[in-house]
Amino acid sequence: MMDAAVPCPPDAPARFRPAVPRPLRQPLGLLAFLKAARSNPITTWLDEHFEKPVMAGEGAMGRVTVVSDPALIRYLYVENAANYRKDDLQRRVLAPGLGNGLLTAEDEEWKLQRRTLAPIFSARHVLGFAESMNAAGARIARRLARRDGTTVDAALEMTRVTLDVLERTIFTQGLQSDPDALGRAITRFLEAVGPIDPLDVFGVPGFVPRIGRLRARPAVRFFAEVVDALIDKRRALIAADRAPADLLTLLLEAQDPETGKGLTDLEVKANIVTFIAAGHETTANALTWALYCLSQDDTARARIEAEVDAVPAEGFDADALPFTKAVMEETMRLFPPVPFLSRQAIAEDRIGRVKIPRGSLVMVAPYVLHRHRTLWDDPAAFVPERFLGDARKAIPRFAYLPFGAGPRVCIGQSFSVQEAVIVLAHIVRAVRLSVSADHPPVTPLHRVTLRPEHGLRMGVERRG
Repeated sequence: MMDAAVPCPPDAPARFRPAVPRPLRQPLGLLAFLKAARSNPITTWLDEHFEKPVMAGEGAMGRVTVVSDPALIRYLYVENAANYRKDDLQRRVLAPGLGNGLLTAEDEEWKLQRRTLAPIFSARHVLGFAESMNAAGARIARRLARRDGTTVDAALEMTRVTLDVLERTIFTQGLQSDPDALGRAITRFLEAVGPIDPLDVFGVPGFVPRIGRLRARPAVRFFAEVVDALIDKRRALIAADRAPADLLTLLLEAQDPETGKGLTDLEVKANIVTFIAAGHETTANALTWALYCLSQDDTARARIEAEVDAVPAEGFDADALPFTKAVMEETMRLFPPVPFLSRQAIAEDRIGRVKIPRGSLVMVAPYVLHRHRTLWDDPAAFVPERFLGDARKAIPRFAYLPFGAGPRVCIGQSFSVQEAVIVLAHIVRAVRLSVSADHPPVTPLHRVTLRPEHGLRMGVERRG
């Protein structure tokens, strides 16, 4: 059984509750489910999912078990992780565009890539990128300040700043293409592959064409062209001993500590595309949602402004901004970068009292887990204080999973959090943003990641 809900800090004031799709009282029929899942999968969750620790049943995707008990999630992702692999649906959707990188590889291939890439994202390396992140944050702050009194699409601006960070940390000698063109390609790719295809749900062989994948092909070709050009240019610089010490060089020179082998060209390309498409998109969306929540919560906005205003102008240290970090963590609780994680059972198992048939899906949905009524006090409210001091320590480890858990936990999570905290601090110090009065309701749309359905048009007011 689950422990009692983690209480809100006693001094936390009443807070903003973002609008999200209302959970269903009854399951949808097959056709209605497929339509809803293709349109916006988070609209298919039942009210029971937010109350029960485990739910299992038969549906369009066969037997599916949804787990929301932290102890059972630990069993699934740590204690018996070897029995659960990435499911076929995820691989069919993502692998054609992202290749066989860390996100989609399995078994020994994944283990080799993980061992090889882990040192690249060590604390030392990530901390070394703080200067570049501060430079990107200062640049977006100046750009927004110049737009004083006008309206901007905050979602687009966050896409631009996270691409700027990529360019400063991975491609320090610049992209041969327009960064905005790369951003548009990422958006087109996720828009194309994001909607669930009924052919994938019913396990139709991969050689049968999917509309989404056909639409994604131009973006995939664009990724390949960009990455090939980057690699060719960088290999020449490495050979001439003139390569910058950025993530791209580290990736090309990385070696498996056990075998001494580097990654193949295909593995290098797959992981670069994964860093671009997955890493960039999730951080941009998290920043967008943070700006939205702050615009609706005067108490949180006043506190974060006071924190960042007290820091010297030279730059920000993410570890010295506890409330800014708490804002990002609470934002990712309400709007997790990846709304659900799924695994497929290799052999028959039992999770708690529920039998897991071989080949069936087991799902942990951070979108559900982070709003579970038995785990969180007032789960729909935006309360950054949950992630400060003793309140943060009271959160069970497997009740909060914005970056997954276990061996396959996101390798770039410390990079992403540091980036988001630093960029948010620069923006908050420079401007105050408010949602345009004529904006449609701001609601989340699930397209691999969670993004505002209609973008996020915000008015800009320069501070000080």
